[in-house]
Amino acid sequence: MHGSTWHVGAVLPAADAPPLGAHAITIGGDGRIAALAPCDPSGLTTAEAALVAMPALANAHDHGRGLATLACGVADAPLEHWMIDLARQPRVDAYDTAALALARLAGSGVAAVYHCHNTQNGAALLDEAEAVSRAARDTGVRVAFGWPFFDANPLVYGDHAELARFFPPERRAAIATMDQGLRSCATNMALFERAQALEHDTFALHYHPVAPQWAQPATLVAIAAASAASGRRVHTHLLETRLQREWADAHFPQGFVPWLDAIGLLSPRLTVAHGVWLRADELALLAARGVTVSVNVSSNLRLRSGLPPLAQIAQAGVDLALGLDGMGLDDDADMLREIRLAHLLLGQPDRDARGPVALPGTQAVLHAAWSGGRAAILGPDDGGGRLAPGAPADMLLIDRRRVAQDWIGHGWPADPAWLLARATRADVAHLLVGGRAVVRDGQVTGLDEAALAARLVAQARAARAATPPDTARIAQTQAATHAFYAAGCHCGQP
Repeated sequence: MHGSTWHVGAVLPAADAPPLGAHAITIGGDGRIAALAPCDPSGLTTAEAALVAMPALANAHDHGRGLATLACGVADAPLEHWMIDLARQPRVDAYDTAALALARLAGSGVAAVYHCHNTQNGAALLDEAEAVSRAARDTGVRVAFGWPFFDANPLVYGDHAELARFFPPERRAAIATMDQGLRSCATNMALFERAQALEHDTFALHYHPVAPQWAQPATLVAIAAASAASGRRVHTHLLETRLQREWADAHFPQGFVPWLDAIGLLSPRLTVAHGVWLRADELALLAARGVTVSVNVSSNLRLRSGLPPLAQIAQAGVDLALGLDGMGLDDDADMLREIRLAHLLLGQPDRDARGPVALPGTQAVLHAAWSGGRAAILGPDDGGGRLAPGAPADMLLIDRRRVAQDWIGHGWPADPAWLLARATRADVAHLLVGGRAVVRDGQVTGLDEAALAARLVAQARAARAATPPDTARIAQTQAATHAFYAAGCHCGQP
């Protein structure tokens, strides 16, 4: 890798540091920042003067969807209904979908992503992991691959024999026993060991029990032990929806999050995603154990899950990260817009408080976007999330000319709050990951994004034509699961 020097009009070096003026940023051959030195702004070109450099963004919860669910006819809906509708998705090439998803994230300024893998073919998990590993290398984005452990409750949170009675007679036997075909923890652990051969500088494996309601208790215990022994991180969905909250309260009257703590799952190595329905006492416990919560505002809005308690998370002292969940507000993988949504929610007034509303600050959301999410993906000792000599050269350069075209102040604005209010992926000029220009002049460098997108859509159309989804069967399943939940069966009610 060759070194380089970038001249910029302003620098945002860290979440807790003020903006700096014009600088020359030198990248060493080792992929780290060698020096940040003030420079004469009069010597900058117009394009250089418009650039503001900042730490690259981290997307701490995603699913690598190169093909949007809406494109497959999967309408936004409450999560439990929406997941069944995912049967409409055609099978496509695992490399193409991962590479396109990573390219789009890079174009939004994301240098590191937590990829919670959803298998297209459960029997091909190892091959799919190899494809994502290859896509990480080709795009240059740092990927933490969440190896999925899913061995409980495939359709509903509860007894599938009970669920079967809501189906026509001809489907009841298959529904009642469908959990018997899930991959066992022992088999999954063996595959995980084999998959470690796929790791490289920008691809690492993490344990991913998909969610506590989708994993056997013994599996969660085994993952907690394996994480403690190896130091590998763990990532899981947690209390995303009201139905999950109801299930947890009914099945763990002693306290759901305390039970997770009792089996050893809560630790600084754990990230939980969503946390929409977490309570104050649970947030306090997560904070005490050093757990990170990755919130996903756009996804929660689209899937009618509710809004994450951002202010309460911050007040509890829980480490905060941000994720797109593959469900950006406009299906454009715009991490900058996601940061803006989180920033706005963090600054909303507390209904129980009195007096003037506090002035919003930027430190909490920038820390989540630059440092908190990165630590959840790469570990706390990575040294990134800031621009300083010796730090990894993961750097985002934003072009301020579009967002500041009506600016009437002196020079170009560098106030982080101002940038949070306006910047989008359209303003990403360059992205460096380990000193490599993953995005240059707004274009991903490692592959042809437009050609890849066209190829993926063509594949999906061909697959849809060859094997159309059984829409009647999907609707029947949705109706049955809705009836199951409406009857309170997820809470143990007959």
